[in-house]
Amino acid sequence: MNATGTFPAGFLWGAATSSYQVEGAVDADGRAPSIWDTFTAGRGMDSGAVACDHYHRWPADADLMAGLNLNAYRFSLAWPRIVPQGTGAVNRAGLDHYDRMVDGLLERGITPVPTLYHWDLPQALQDRGGWTARTTTEAFAEYTEVCLDTLGDRVPVWLTVNEPWVVSVLGYRLGLHAPGERDLRTSLLVAHHLLLAHGVAMERIRERCPDARAGIPLSLFPNYPVSADPADVAAARGSEGYTNRWYLDPVLRGRYPADTWALFERLVGPLDFVQPGDLDLIGTRSDLLGVNYYTRRRIAAAEQDGLPWRVLPAQEGVPVTESGWEDVPAAFHDLLVGLHREYDVPLLITENGGVWNAGPDPDGRVRDHGRVRALHGHLRALSRAVDDGARVLGYLHWSLLDNLEWAEGYAQRFGLVHVDHATQRRTVKDSARYYAAVIAANRVLDPAGHLDGPAGSSADGSPGSAGDDGP
Repeated sequence: MNATGTFPAGFLWGAATSSYQVEGAVDADGRAPSIWDTFTAGRGMDSGAVACDHYHRWPADADLMAGLNLNAYRFSLAWPRIVPQGTGAVNRAGLDHYDRMVDGLLERGITPVPTLYHWDLPQALQDRGGWTARTTTEAFAEYTEVCLDTLGDRVPVWLTVNEPWVVSVLGYRLGLHAPGERDLRTSLLVAHHLLLAHGVAMERIRERCPDARAGIPLSLFPNYPVSADPADVAAARGSEGYTNRWYLDPVLRGRYPADTWALFERLVGPLDFVQPGDLDLIGTRSDLLGVNYYTRRRIAAAEQDGLPWRVLPAQEGVPVTESGWEDVPAAFHDLLVGLHREYDVPLLITENGGVWNAGPDPDGRVRDHGRVRALHGHLRALSRAVDDGARVLGYLHWSLLDNLEWAEGYAQRFGLVHVDHATQRRTVKDSARYYAAVIAANRVLDPAGHLDGPAGSSADGSPGSAGDDGP
C-alpha cells in the first residue's frame, strides 16, 4: 500500500441494504406478497413485516447517511411493490416511493445505486414456476423497463441480479432460503435463468439509459487448497468454478467454464436448458462487476454434499466474526487483484462486512470494536489492490442498518447503525464514526483518534440524527 493509502478522486463511499431486509410495510400502498413473506410465515421465522421500517423512515435514514459522509447508497427496488403480480399492472404508489427516494438522495448529495432484484420475487410469479420457469426472465425484462423509464433519468449506476449463486444454492439446492427446494439440477436451471435475467436487464439498460453504468453483483470467494497436495489443489479449483467462474465467465466472457460444465453434466446429466443465443445475451457488455466479499473458502479433496470437495471450518488462530466466518482481509486483496488480472473489468465493492452484535453500552455508545478492526483491515487490503492495478470504483459497506438477515432473522447484526427493532431507535456505532472519518479523508486511517463524538448521535454530532423514533 502506498504511504498515504489514498483512493482515487470521485471514489464512491457508501453502504448497502435490500428492500425485504429493511423496508417493512409489506402490506402498504399496494405491495403484494413476495416469496420471502411466504417462506418466513410457513416456517414461523422472523420476517420482514416491519424490519427497520425504512419504507417510512428513509428521509431520516438518508439524513443519517449524509451525516456519515456517505456519497452513495445501494438499495434494492421491491418487485412486488412495483409490479405486484410480477407482470402486468404497475402499482404507481410503489413506484412513486422510489421516485421520491431517488430525488431525496440526490438532494443530499448521495448517488443512488439501485439493485433491480435482491431476492424478493413476487409470490404470484413463484406460483407460476418462479425462477424455474424461463418466462420469469421475460417478466423481469418488463419490470426492468418500468423501473428504467421512471428512474433512469437520474440514476447513474444500476445493479441487476444480486448473488445468483446464493439464490440458486441456498434457495434451490440446500433449501435454506426461499423457496426452500433441494435439487442440484433445479439449482443449475435457476442459476441460468437468473443470469438470463441479468442479460435482459443489461440489454434494456443499454437501450434506455445508454449513459448509465451497470453490472451484476456476485458473491465471490477466494478458494484456497488446504495443502499443496495436487488433489487439494484440484479440489480448490473445482470449488472456485462452482462459486465464482460459473457466474463470472458467462457474464464477462460469454461462455460457461468447460471444467465446471463437465462436472455438472456428470452429476445431473445434459444441461439442455441452455439454449442457442443465451450466452450472447448473458454476456452483454458490462460496465462494472459488483463484488460481494465476506470470507474465504478453505478446500480439501473429499466429497461433501455430493460435490467432490470439502469446505473446512475456520482455521485455528484466524480471527472470526460472531457468525463464525473467517475475517481475512488478505483474501479480499487476492480476490480483487485476481479479478483484475483475469477479467480486467472495473470493480465496485457492493458488499463487505461481518457480524458483530454489540449493542449500546449504558452511556448509549455502541463500541463494535470487531467491526472497526475488520473495516480498517479490509480498507487497507482494498487500497493495496488499487495500488496493484485493480480498477475499483467504490466501496459500499454491508450494511447501513442492522436488518433482517434472511433465514438468520434479527440475531445477526451487520449494520454500521444499530437498530432497536422494538422501538426503531437508531444509534450510530463506533464503526460508522471511523468510516465517516475515512470518507472525509478519502484514505485509510488508523482507527485510534477517530472514534470521538457524542454517543448516540450522527458522526458530525448533529442532534437527533440517531435515536430518532421517527413518525
